[in-house]
Amino acid sequence: MLYRPTELRALLDSLGVAPKKGLSQNFLIDGNILNKIAHLASLKPGDLVVEIGPGPGALTEKLLSCGCHVLAIEKDTTFARLAKEKEHPSLEVWCEDVLDFSFEEELSKRLRDGSKAKVVANIPYHLTTPILARLMKLSHLIECAVLMVQEEVARRCTGKDFSSFTIFLHYYSRPQYGFYVAPTCFYPAPKVGSSVIRLDLGKRYHVLDEEQFFVATRTAFCHRRKMLTSSLKELYPVAKIQGALESIGKSPLSRPEALSVEEWIAFFNTLNTSL
Repeated sequence: MLYRPTELRALLDSLGVAPKKGLSQNFLIDGNILNKIAHLASLKPGDLVVEIGPGPGALTEKLLSCGCHVLAIEKDTTFARLAKEKEHPSLEVWCEDVLDFSFEEELSKRLRDGSKAKVVANIPYHLTTPILARLMKLSHLIECAVLMVQEEVARRCTGKDFSSFTIFLHYYSRPQYGFYVAPTCFYPAPKVGSSVIRLDLGKRYHVLDEEQFFVATRTAFCHRRKMLTSSLKELYPVAKIQGALESIGKSPLSRPEALSVEEWIAFFNTLNTSL
């Protein structure tokens, strides 16, 4: 199996390639982790699954063994060619950057009767934010995303220590922390710990103006040490900010991290209703 270290090294040598740090290529070599990923994604035969950055193909093999139809997106030409050489009837391969991939077009052509796809991937860590930003807007096509990310990112996405991007994720999905993955589970071993998270897609809240809501949260968290009355004063009158905070039971001296996601929603809607 491709998740055995000796076989993976032999494969890379035969291809004449080495893992590229610039593409965040750290390949999974732990079969138990592959099983846990499949379980967290609740995979079943017939599922349409998008895999981002399949690399040598260990996770791809697991997805196929579960009876899934896999759409693999691989930027590295060597690994894209390797995947195509499998000639598996349930595997389609695109050699392109995931940020250029036409999710709308390709998924719409393959989904029937209201069904949705899943995304299961060990994503390039340096592209975590733009990948998540794209996926969050595709809840009409994607049911869930089960992703390997940096441990710090996973905790920020699913815990209470959040940022404006965490609020964005919670607005468009229900994040769930899956499990920790040690650096020794990869080849080469990354310098940071990793975790697998699951994001069940679907808008969870309603705000009066989505674009303005995310402008407000980004502005506030850019100055997270400042009180909201100070960081948002260019967007709203200070008296309105104080009034909106008090109306949701928060101190007018509150900083952005003092509000939960639900409180941010209530704060913003109250603030804009009172304008």
